[in-house]
Amino acid sequence: MTDTLVSLTFVTSNAGKVREAAAFLGREVAVKDVEIPEIQSLDFAEVARAKAIVAAEALGVSVLVEDSGLAVDAWGGFPGPLTKWVTRGAVGYDTFAKMLDGFTDRSAEAVSVLAVARSGQTAHDVVVAEGRVRGSIALHPRGTNGFGWDVLFIPEGATRTWAEMGEEEKNQDSHRARAFKRLKTLLQEGQ
Repeated sequence: MTDTLVSLTFVTSNAGKVREAAAFLGREVAVKDVEIPEIQSLDFAEVARAKAIVAAEALGVSVLVEDSGLAVDAWGGFPGPLTKWVTRGAVGYDTFAKMLDGFTDRSAEAVSVLAVARSGQTAHDVVVAEGRVRGSIALHPRGTNGFGWDVLFIPEGATRTWAEMGEEEKNQDSHRARAFKRLKTLLQEGQ
């Protein structure tokens, strides 16, 4: 069933995600940048599943979509799927880090949820795989590698943010690496 991954079109506008997907799959990835309406939910799987269904119907091909973000413990898991909106739009990376200054707990989870849908399938037919990495939010943005909120997240057991690591080091056990590993397993099992 992993040949399912070969025939997928990754629907994203994020070049960083495309590079990582190619590294995890060991090959180039077909990509389509299509504007997909995103439901508002704090449930990563619900967001990814809905995006996959809309993308598959719009393109008429099997698709792979991803939703990712930071679930901050002190904030009850917020911002979750809204991380991009919060860090790049509403407050920025510096302010995001400073917003935790009043808390003693800066722990968080980096979450990636992948969803695969084939054209014409229902929500029940979508394969969803999740990857989570425990860690914490840095006191301020650090590093120049990676993309997005990599400048904020320090994985458990590390002292550097993902943006301070090289791509290969980050990809050894990132949230997205775990999600791709789980997705391959689910597809092999015929899920």
